[in-house]
Order: sequence, then C-alpha cells, then structure tokens
Amino acid sequence: MQNLLKLMKYARAERGKYIAAALFSILNKIFDIAPEALIGVAVDTVVKRDNSLLAGFGVPNVQDQLIILGITTFFIWVFESYTEYLYSIKWRNLAQSLQHRLRLDTYAHVQNLDMAYFEDKSTGNLLSILNDDINQLERFLEDGVNQIIQVFFSSIIIGAIFFFIAPPIAVFAVLPIPFILLGAFYFQGRLAPRFLEVRAKAGILGGRLANNISGIFTIKSFTAENYELKKIEAESAEYRAANARAIRLSSMVTPVIRIAVLAGFLSTLMYGGFKAIHGEIGAGAFSVLVFLTQRLLWPLTRLADITVLYQRAMASISRIFDLLHTPIGIESGGEKIAKTEGAIIFQNIWFSYASSGAPVLDNISFDIPAGSTAAFVGTTGSGKTTLMKLLMRFYHPSAGKITLDGKDIKGLNLEDLRKNIGLVSQDVFLFHGTVAENIAYAKPHESREKIIEAAKLAEAHDFIIKLPEGYDTLVGERGQKLSGGQRQRLAIARAILKNPRILVLDEATSAVDNETEMAIQKSLKKIVVGRTTVMIAHRLSTIRSADQIFVMEHGRIVEHGSHSQLLATGGIYSGLWKLQTGETA
Repeated sequence: MQNLLKLMKYARAERGKYIAAALFSILNKIFDIAPEALIGVAVDTVVKRDNSLLAGFGVPNVQDQLIILGITTFFIWVFESYTEYLYSIKWRNLAQSLQHRLRLDTYAHVQNLDMAYFEDKSTGNLLSILNDDINQLERFLEDGVNQIIQVFFSSIIIGAIFFFIAPPIAVFAVLPIPFILLGAFYFQGRLAPRFLEVRAKAGILGGRLANNISGIFTIKSFTAENYELKKIEAESAEYRAANARAIRLSSMVTPVIRIAVLAGFLSTLMYGGFKAIHGEIGAGAFSVLVFLTQRLLWPLTRLADITVLYQRAMASISRIFDLLHTPIGIESGGEKIAKTEGAIIFQNIWFSYASSGAPVLDNISFDIPAGSTAAFVGTTGSGKTTLMKLLMRFYHPSAGKITLDGKDIKGLNLEDLRKNIGLVSQDVFLFHGTVAENIAYAKPHESREKIIEAAKLAEAHDFIIKLPEGYDTLVGERGQKLSGGQRQRLAIARAILKNPRILVLDEATSAVDNETEMAIQKSLKKIVVGRTTVMIAHRLSTIRSADQIFVMEHGRIVEHGSHSQLLATGGIYSGLWKLQTGETA
C-alpha cells in the first residue's frame, strides 16, 4: 500500500479527475446490476400477474407492467453504456496525464542529479524506468483502478440487496468473500517481490541492449556479434525465468478464487431453492438471488487479473519513486550572475571519485586572472580534466574552495555559472539533428548568419558546405555520419556561438589533422581575446602562446610558468617539448 499511497499523493493535483472517474465507475456498476433486479421483477410479473410487485404500485395490467419494464430496461442500458463511456474517457485521460507528468518530473530530476550518480548506473536501466516502468502504470490506471472500485461497490450493493430480500441466504452468499480476499492478499504479498525481480531483470536487459547498440562499431570491428548475442541470450533467459516464476504464482489465483465462488453459488442455489419450493420466498426473489449471487461472486475472479496488474504497477512505481526521490548531490546556489569577469582561483583543492577512493587531486592551488589563457599539460590520469569538471560543478571538491570573481562557486546559481562557461570536450557528443541545430544547441533561435560565422571561425564551414544538404544535413545519432575531426570542429563552433566569458578547451584539437589544427589555432587567437581561456592539451604546440602553463603529475602541479620559462628550467615540460618536436636531450 505504501507505493499506492505515494502515487495518490503525487496525483493530488488530479484529484478532481479521479473523483469524477470513480463516480462514473460507481454509477456504471449500479446501472450494470439493475437488469438482474428487473429480471426478478419480470418473473414476478409473469407469475403473479395482477398480484405482482408493480401491481402494488398501481399498475394492475400485466401488459402495462411489461411495457414499463421494457422502457426502464432501455434507459438503464443507455445510462449503463453512457457511464461506461464516461469512466473509460476519464480513467484513460487521467492515466495519460499522470504518465506525462511523471515522465517529465522524473526526467527533469535525472538531469539535475550530479555526475557521480551516473558513475555506476546503467543507462539502459534508467531508460527502462523512464519508459517501460512509467508505461506499466497505463494499464493499471486505465482498467485496474476501475475494476477495484466496481468490485468493491458491487459487493456492497449486492450484499445490501441480499440482506434486504433474504438475510439467511445472504449469509451463505457472502461467506466466501473473506476467504477470497484473504487469498488475494496472500498471493499479492507473494507476487510483489517476483514482479520487482521482473522489472529489475528488464532494466538489466535494456541496459545491455542500449550499450550494445551504442557500441555496434566496436562489436563489428572485433567480430564479437556471436559473443554479444550469447550475452543477450543469457540475460533474456534470466528475464524470461523471472517472468515464469511470477506467472506460475499469479496463475494460481483465479482457480483458487473460482472454488470459493462455486461454494457460495451452490449454497445460494440449494438453500434458496429449498426456500422457494416451500414458499418462504417468491420465484421472482429466488431468480434475483441466483443472478445476483453470480454478479456478487463472479467479479471476484477478476481479483487475479487485478492483483497481477496491481503488483506490476506497484513494482514499477517503487522503481520510479526510488529514482524520483534520489537526493540531488549538487544544489544550485542562490546568487544570480548575469555576466562574469572570469577570474578563477582554486584554493587547496582535494578530490577523489567515489568509485575509486584514491585522491585524483592533491592540494591543488592556482590563480587564472580574468581574460588570460591558462594551459594544463601532463600524463593521462594526472587530473587535468577533473579540474574542469570541478569548475563547472559537475562534482564537488572533497576539500578546498573554487572562486569565480572572488565568489565561491557553491553559492552561485548553477545555470548562470554554466552559461558563462563554454566547454569543448575531447569526447564530442552531437545530437541527432542537422549540422545547424548542433552548432546552435546553446542558442537554438540564433540566425543562420551567426551559425555560419561560428563555423568559419572553427574551420568547419568548408566541409559543411560540401555535405549533401549543407547546414541542413542530418549528422546521425552521436554524429556518426561525420568523422572525428568534423565532429570536433562542430563542437568548437558550438562553443564559439555560445560566446561564453570562460572558454574551456579539453583536447579540442586532438582529432584534427595538423593543417586543420594550425587553422583552428589561428582562429583561437581571435576567439580568446577578451575572455578567460583554459586549455588542456597533449600537443604542446597548441598551448605555447598561453599566458601560463601548469604541468601536472599524480594530481599535483609540479611545474608552472610560461612556455619559454618552462623550457629554460629543463624540467618535465622541456622534456615533453623536445620529445614532440624531435629534438634530442
């Protein structure tokens, strides 16, 4: 019930909709039961004629009684059909509305989670929650809730009619209901962990499929198709086995409930029949009781389907709300910043990733004045890229402080901070869309002239106009239709168009040829004017004009100075320079 209460609390804004839907479900059930009562009246009319129930209301003529019954039946069927239409519309619209809100809220929450959350999470599992689990609610909300309401109210209404007509028979008719409910609750409790297991296995399988499709190039290049197929086969088999365990148990519910229903029906049939034979109740009343017994008990067999729907939905709700209630590790600060000067200071920064625990940054301190260019070099894993992640607040430092224009970045509005930073990463990600849409990602309403200007500065214009549809060419998922160098130039153009106060270039020219690199370097000399630029590079030729260069090793800054100063010291940087330029020590 805890998960259902969570859903009801979440759906509080839709209270009017589900109250109206529930009301139409109840009215529909009343009109649905009414024909059984009319059958009893019709039998009473035919048998007793001028002594029938309707005759007692001032309609002695049998034909008039039948006409009244016919007209009443017509309107009851019309209202029953109309209320079914109304509750169907209401429940379905409510399901779609809740799904839509829940998907948007959950996705928005996922976007606000810190990067550390994604370190050990499967993308496929998150997709399974955002798509499959939320879709699981649709069938339960469209049909399951309505069935629960109708079964509950039909039991109350029919039980009341029973006790009004023949209290002794009513006792036998309702006697199986507690046992049916106990059985349903018993199976429900047993099914809950099984359907949770099913959803978990579905997430694992979805993660494997998403991962393989993203890595299809690698799979093909290593001819690992059969190897990956066997992995999918194994995980699909586990998913099938989990479903089989749930199916075996859920399939037992209906037969057990049917036996209880049979006991109640036989009791009413036999005991009521003896009462009618001995004249203790009328033929019409007996007919009503027989029909209503079936209407009372038979819907309870649907508890099996309802239980399965309910448990599938609750398993999904559990996963959805677990994700939705995951705490946000990095909260936005309250101070708004329209524009920054770009002065950056790292003070005694320590940092380690949660997955490794080992320090990545070891007491790092440096100062980058506004409008200057700073470069970071060093071996792979020395912590260069981590510095940029901390600057953009993808992670929090374990200790120390980072300031922007003298203000601790923890207190700054997160959106404003990142709007003032343009990042070109070595791992370029392009979205499925046109070349122009990817360049204008930060400014989707920018003019085509500005987009072309940014592309020219990034040395991308020449190759773009040679594409089949120029700037309107689709790049494919993750930009797979373009080469690595082309993707990198589009990423640079994207950052240029954003026109940030701080430009971060993380191996921005690693995937371009030497000629293109020289052209981009020429453009960068214009781009960096008037803004703070932070460069991470392995090619030292790209950073030789930087105002200051920091050499990193094992999370520490071991050398610091300009290009000429570092060459003069004859240290690590000088050795790297000689190695890359072909000089001998």
